[in-house]
Amino acid sequence: MTTNGVTSRSKQERRFATILERLRQTGSASVEDLCTDLGVSVHTVRRDLEALHTQGVLRRIHGGAAQLEPMFYEPFRADRSFLEQMESFADEKRRIARAAAALVCEGDLVAMTAGTTTTETVRCLPTNHNLTVVTNTVNVAMELSKRKDIEVFVTGGNLRGTWFSLVGPTAIQSISKVFIDTLFIGVHGLDAQCGLTCINPDEAELNRAMVRQARRKIVVADSSKFGVVSKWLIAPITDVDAIVTDTGITEEKIAPFRELGIAFHIV
Repeated sequence: MTTNGVTSRSKQERRFATILERLRQTGSASVEDLCTDLGVSVHTVRRDLEALHTQGVLRRIHGGAAQLEPMFYEPFRADRSFLEQMESFADEKRRIARAAAALVCEGDLVAMTAGTTTTETVRCLPTNHNLTVVTNTVNVAMELSKRKDIEVFVTGGNLRGTWFSLVGPTAIQSISKVFIDTLFIGVHGLDAQCGLTCINPDEAELNRAMVRQARRKIVVADSSKFGVVSKWLIAPITDVDAIVTDTGITEEKIAPFRELGIAFHIV
């Protein structure tokens, strides 16, 4: 039997989730609109917005709230290849990220490889779930510094500038001491026979270490990655528990993965 305190907390967490989902969809929302969405008083909405603002997951504005803008990395503002990666399949990546983040369980120790889709997934992690995030990417650590409800552990290592990732023996040693509940894996290629691949050998080696330490391994990849084989192996496809992808995928492309017992979340 639940106590009034537990019931109240559960209702508040559902309101928090609704508010943040509304902001992800629309960018901003007024107090009045949120009152209508949630069926609660102005006082309750304002109290919720203040709590979420304190946690660092939204920005209070006059009359409502706005989604926190993703951090932009100033030295890369004019980098064409960086911008192309950020903008490629952007809507699909946001949908994939929301669906992937919803798979996280309360109390999980979460890790993720470097990349655009995994970065989007970080931005969608649920609030007040007592999460710990282990990351080897400096940009993810920067973004999570705004989240007061998440404990963040950053590996050491050598910095690769392209995707702000820390790699090498120090990073691998750090990962080998962590038991990961849920790992989100970004890839350059995803093939039923050749497995998960990426373009850099140091990234591949570190990602393999993450896979070894993870209880549940979830690939987050837009449909353009299927059937692609990149230069370096991360892991065989049989190591994967689930794949989150977009509706651009065809049943023909996912059939070989389903035959191996891999779960699909198509959004």
